Amino acid sequence: MSAEDTRPEVPQQSDGASREEPVPPAAGGEPPAGDIGFADPDEGDFDEGAAEYALHGGEFADLPFGGQGHSMIYAPNANINTGSVHGGQRVENRGGGPGTGGRRVEAHEGPISAVEILDAQAGFAEPDWFPAALAELDSRLLFLTGEPGTGRRTAALNLLHRHSGGSMSLRAVDGDMNLASWRPKHRDTRGYLVDGLLPEYPLKPGMVRHLQSLLSTADARMVVVLPDAPELVRRLSRELHVTPVRCAPPAPRAVFDARFADAVPDPSERARRLALLAPGLLDELLAPELVPAQVAELVAAVVAAEDGGPDLADIQKRLSFLAEGEVPDLLARLRDDADGLAFLLATCVFEGLDHRIVREEAERLLELADGRLSSVLPEGADGFDEDGRRERQRKPRPNPQFVFRRSLDELLRSVRAERSPREIHSNSGYTYAVEAVRFTRHRQAEAVLRHVWREYGHLSGLLTEWMADLKNERELTEPVGRVMGLAAGWGGGRRALQHIGTLAKDPRRTSRTIAAYALGMAAGDPVLAREVKYRLSLWSAQQSWQVRSTVAYACGADFGASRPEVAMRLLRNVPRGLGDENERIVDRAVRDALRDLFASGSQAIVFRHLAEWADGEGPLTDIALRTFPQLLQNTSWCQEQLVNDGEYAAQIIDLVHRTLNDEERFAATCHAVLWWCRMAAWGDLPRTAVEMLLTALAADFEHGVLRLFVVIDRADIPDLAGLTIARDALHAWRTGDQPWQPVNGSTHSNGSTS
Repeated sequence: MSAEDTRPEVPQQSDGASREEPVPPAAGGEPPAGDIGFADPDEGDFDEGAAEYALHGGEFADLPFGGQGHSMIYAPNANINTGSVHGGQRVENRGGGPGTGGRRVEAHEGPISAVEILDAQAGFAEPDWFPAALAELDSRLLFLTGEPGTGRRTAALNLLHRHSGGSMSLRAVDGDMNLASWRPKHRDTRGYLVDGLLPEYPLKPGMVRHLQSLLSTADARMVVVLPDAPELVRRLSRELHVTPVRCAPPAPRAVFDARFADAVPDPSERARRLALLAPGLLDELLAPELVPAQVAELVAAVVAAEDGGPDLADIQKRLSFLAEGEVPDLLARLRDDADGLAFLLATCVFEGLDHRIVREEAERLLELADGRLSSVLPEGADGFDEDGRRERQRKPRPNPQFVFRRSLDELLRSVRAERSPREIHSNSGYTYAVEAVRFTRHRQAEAVLRHVWREYGHLSGLLTEWMADLKNERELTEPVGRVMGLAAGWGGGRRALQHIGTLAKDPRRTSRTIAAYALGMAAGDPVLAREVKYRLSLWSAQQSWQVRSTVAYACGADFGASRPEVAMRLLRNVPRGLGDENERIVDRAVRDALRDLFASGSQAIVFRHLAEWADGEGPLTDIALRTFPQLLQNTSWCQEQLVNDGEYAAQIIDLVHRTLNDEERFAATCHAVLWWCRMAAWGDLPRTAVEMLLTALAADFEHGVLRLFVVIDRADIPDLAGLTIARDALHAWRTGDQPWQPVNGSTHSNGSTS
């Protein structure tokens, strides 16, 4: 069975893949959005709008859509993966820090992407219970239980896809949804995947029959994924008279063979790679208790075990599912070692970053701990008794200020981490060298943090205080947000999100950025998802600009990408349009979130709401018209709408007209359309889309269109797409064949406007 873990994304080449495409200009002179629209200053607080613009200067025109700058790595004798492909070169240690690739976002509410559905099918080993589950799905409703990692979500997607005749129109429903009041609202959807059920919404037998009737009318099926809780299974069987199917994974060997065949299609190549393994090693590692997620990691390790990947002898010590049992011994060895403990915790949070950053944060944690990480205090220093009362100590301890306490190599060895080969990275302004710290064993970081968070109560407060006081640097805030989001699930209780809520109200952008990442991570837990949405909904209506900007940041991050409809409803409440500096920060966060949601695959949802906003009045209209030119730079979706006469084709043309006629927004839209004309050289679809757009604009020849056509005419690019249309329209206007009435502007005899 395929694992619930993410699978590698393989970029698809277009027809013009061999040619170097030009880089799109930034629309309106605004900096493009980053991961979730956050700035990346060198250090400290800053004015959020002006400082970022000044930091990048005029270099935004050299950044592609989405704000990802060019990256160059020079690493002799090393294998470097700069993309999101995992497993082809090395097995990435993804336990603590962000690593070189992003975590795939699973849909929890809204459409399930075709990529995720195809991923679920690739390397899927059909378990013994699968045919019975398919038959049970004839009733339109199936409850599927199992432990994490056993492939429940993967199996559910395969069940829905198979039972619906291969339909790719599937949707996710968050586990906090009350199924008693739920209705299928999308006619083309053939399958719904529900991620858990909350106890406060218990289903009754009549509700189940009604739900099945609704699904039958909509010609759809639903799979509800539940945890492997015997009490829950008994209640469903007793009260609802349904029998949940338990997701028992197939044998690890079957999962390995299926995934290995998918990763390496050639049988002779598979045999050659397996022959390189030590005799009996694979049988030893494929223990009966392995779940598909763990087998998937083993497959990735075997596939990556040549051409620069990990040494075959190191495969066993790198597998993440062996990490949990080593945590107590690891901590026991470091119990009397404050330096080692601080470095261990810093590596857990910032794994994958430069060793200098990891060590700096370990030093800061040690200083902030004020002796709390030391087992021995100096003579005469203040300490604490068993009840937490401060008292005087008489026994000496090593001086914590001694600068040669431990060498880097010794610290690395003490926490079972290693330093990667030197890499030269580049951003939009400069290059820098990185020697990343990574644990030897995969997911060691998460195992350590989960253990200490649960077992050592006083440590959680110290870690929260330490992680919240960071420099405003994206490479630090994202891993911290991830850890704080995970911690919400480790702690639980009524105050699970309290530490995140404190960050969301902080005036510092760093804290609000961390809170946004943390909320997205916490919302992956069905129990916490409802509280996250409740808090975001509450914050979106508050007067505090801090919490409203945090809502926007979260909507542009993983939380919004998994729930685009929810994100758009939240963003609708956020802007106030008051015009002061703080409100400009909020408005910019909303625009960044809209761009990121659009780029993440929710184009139709974002554009539908944006068009509604543009038809109204007030701050939402201003945001919609400011954002639209930047969405045009995500060319493929808009062009497909025009060429295929899609649902939003007329609205795209109308908004191009409106923004061209608006003096403030003309430049941004003009640059975006000119970018379309330049990009049209790379395929038939872009050229057709450009010709259709310019033809539609020429039919309604207002002053904004005239200015655009003059710019195209003067672009001095011989093969520019649409050039003939623009020149013909200008000629017709100048000779009087084309009626035209000026609006808010006058013309000169040469056809230019003032």
